[in-house]
Amino acid sequence: MPKKVILSLLIVLAISLLSVFYTKTNTQSSPLVLMTDFGTKDGAVAAMKGVALNLAPNLMIHDLTHEIPAYNIWEGAFRLQQTAPYWAEGTVFVCVVDPGVGTERKSIILKTKANHYFVGPDNGLFTLVAENEGIDEIREISAANRLPNSQNSYTFFGRDVFAYSGAKLVSEKISFEEVGEKVANNKLAMLDYPKTKFENGLISGGIPILDIQYGNVWTNIDQKIMNQLGLKIGNQLLVKIFDGEKKVFEAQMPYVHTFGDVKEGENLCYMNSLLNLSFGINMDDFSKKYNVRSGINWRVELKKL
Repeated sequence: MPKKVILSLLIVLAISLLSVFYTKTNTQSSPLVLMTDFGTKDGAVAAMKGVALNLAPNLMIHDLTHEIPAYNIWEGAFRLQQTAPYWAEGTVFVCVVDPGVGTERKSIILKTKANHYFVGPDNGLFTLVAENEGIDEIREISAANRLPNSQNSYTFFGRDVFAYSGAKLVSEKISFEEVGEKVANNKLAMLDYPKTKFENGLISGGIPILDIQYGNVWTNIDQKIMNQLGLKIGNQLLVKIFDGEKKVFEAQMPYVHTFGDVKEGENLCYMNSLLNLSFGINMDDFSKKYNVRSGINWRVELKKL
């Protein structure tokens, strides 16, 4: 075989090997997504990212949000549910809303049937993603998967345990089986909240969250249960909103596609981007005007007129 041909073949082979090496060492198939109640005024989030990048310098790290209200486990649970379905299989979510940090509550990684991984405290934070995606398996994070030399720190598990173990998992430095022992019976701490139901022509449900920027009120009443009313665009709904047992709002409102279907300053009912029933005011703040909030204690009742 001519020397030029041999040389050409060797060059092609070398390029192919370099390409394979580069791909394996410089790409990361799954991202790491961070969610906390830390805010970004100090270095807490940066410290978590530093821990992860020290383990895997080419790791793709994204921020879900760091503006969960302090200690608000419920809102953290909702933001995970709102966001997780749009991320690819294999995504690892490191989630820190942890008022019980340093106590006996478990540090876990939840694998869902949608093949997402959720790293964080077992305090109810994973209630909604567990319900929506299904639980495949839960493992308690072992001491071996804690940041070295951090054993004397009891108040920053986001850095010392969750970011470290999440980065090890997503960068394949450990397998899921190496995270730690299985949690017996896949037992997970779950939050109690108002579920949706349809009974005697009345729909009831909860108000898990507000559309913060605009003051719209989002319920957990989905399109499927709304269809049981035989509702059509333009129909009127009688809406009652309660804080516990105290009624704070009652009004008749039109069911429409979007804000511009009513006059400026008028109330409306519509399906939000998650296809859940919501209440708003065209060009105004429904929550502020009517003093309506969100959370486990807030609920709504409605019927077709």
